[in-house]
Amino acid sequence: MVEYSDARFELELVQRSRRGDVDAFEQLFHKYYRMVASIGYRYTGDTVAAEDVAQETFLKAWTHLPGFDPRHAGSFRVWLAHIARTSAIDLLRRRKPAVPLDDSWQGNDGTVLDAEVERLERARDVQEAISRLPEKSREVLILREYGELSYAEIAEMLGIPIGTVMSRLNYARKALKQELKEYLGG
Repeated sequence: MVEYSDARFELELVQRSRRGDVDAFEQLFHKYYRMVASIGYRYTGDTVAAEDVAQETFLKAWTHLPGFDPRHAGSFRVWLAHIARTSAIDLLRRRKPAVPLDDSWQGNDGTVLDAEVERLERARDVQEAISRLPEKSREVLILREYGELSYAEIAEMLGIPIGTVMSRLNYARKALKQELKEYLGG
């Protein structure tokens, strides 16, 4: 009953947003920002680029929302994830390779915090392992684990059978487990 209520409320927000209600769209923004930024980060491996992807995604969503029809486009969440995926891929095509400088690991006095450095190294290793996956497996993994889409939603978005989604995801998880075995205690 709660899910139905949430789905109805979301549909109401989408309909209000389609009519130009900025407050309704802001609620959708807050609900889905983390999902969109996560998709952006996992495609790009860069927090600044992930922010750019999120910004571009929501701008495109707002611009194209009047044409959004849930009967044809599916759920708003899947539609938004599709825009995030496309925005991330477009950003990767446009940008030159760069090593991001991230000062978040420094304390206020400029000293390096060991635990934070270790966490950042682990996050970098996970991101690098994900980036080494074959593109099709990487894409399914990102959409499932970071976009939190169902197998059916991924299959619909990518135009592939659910079985293919499952096999690509299985391959990606096994490959990551093998690459990251030092972190997993193996």
